[in-house]
Amino acid sequence: MAFCNWLTHTWLIAWVSNSVVISTLIELTHYVSLFLLVGSIALVDLRILGIAARRRSVTQLADELFPWMWTGLALNFLSGFLLFAGDAATFWVNWVFHIKLTVILVAVIFGIIVQWNARRWGQLPSISIGAKFLALVSLLLWIGSILASVEVPALTSVG
Repeated sequence: MAFCNWLTHTWLIAWVSNSVVISTLIELTHYVSLFLLVGSIALVDLRILGIAARRRSVTQLADELFPWMWTGLALNFLSGFLLFAGDAATFWVNWVFHIKLTVILVAVIFGIIVQWNARRWGQLPSISIGAKFLALVSLLLWIGSILASVEVPALTSVG
């Protein structure tokens, strides 16, 4: 808690939190980067499941979209940290916030697994049930992360 209180009161975080323009830009960055992150991995997951982009190979789609996924993840992490830091002590004790972070961490792990295997899966004559299961779990985890994110302020009045 001491670290959270210190973080919230650092000059940079205080400046960001007290500036309507800067905090609005950070929130916009957070949402846009989330769309970039989830949208790119979801499209690859849906392609693995055989639902979307059927005319494109998994390998081709993954090669095009994974750089966008990583860009979205980096921007989302940075903007999320800045949003967290503005009220760190309140977020840190929030149980819904912990669930959100846990779901996001697991979703990122599944996203990495999908990325590591997408090229190999795309070269096979057909995509295995195991690969489709991983893609489905990845997709469900990202949906869960969005729902958990929405529930932080809804359930706890934080954020």
